[in-house]
Amino acid sequence: MATLFVDKLDPQSGTALEIGSSGDTITIPSGATLTNNGTATGFGTAGTNLFKATMSGNNASVSDNTYTKVAFNTDTFDTDSVFDTSNNRFIAPADGKYSFVSAIYMSANSANGHRVFSSFYKNGSIDNKTVTGLQLGASNTDIAAVINLNSAILDLSEDDYVEVYAKFDVPSGTVTFDATHSAFQGFRVA
Repeated sequence: MATLFVDKLDPQSGTALEIGSSGDTITIPSGATLTNNGTATGFGTAGTNLFKATMSGNNASVSDNTYTKVAFNTDTFDTDSVFDTSNNRFIAPADGKYSFVSAIYMSANSANGHRVFSSFYKNGSIDNKTVTGLQLGASNTDIAAVINLNSAILDLSEDDYVEVYAKFDVPSGTVTFDATHSAFQGFRVA
């Protein structure tokens, strides 16, 4: 192996500097520091694709005891344009593991209920391993309102999408998904 000692490498004007070829491994030895004073691309993925979506208003006539998609249709922030507000869903920009958290504030419109659930749906189907709920018993009707929290790390492929669904079981009438304390957020872990 030959060693080349230089203080600076500059590409020709209007071109890019390329080190190595496809399939090569470029090694930064132990103890060396790679310093970035410009724009770095392609260096890691953790903490990217950060988003938080909220509801623009209440959904005041949700059917009783039926999983219903929560209308997260407003971006609070979306660093990489990964949240589709028109379809209320996160769309994975690449294969990886993603962390999600949801909070849905649900209230009974006429008669208090006894159980609430939420789940992340992947590509239109419930992910049973992400269900979170509260149940007081089959005949109790004590829950007037609750904030249901859920979190999960999902393994996604590029273009997989994730949505939040929730349900509130009340003896009669409808329920409200309240925008005041509801949010859906996440980011890429790896």
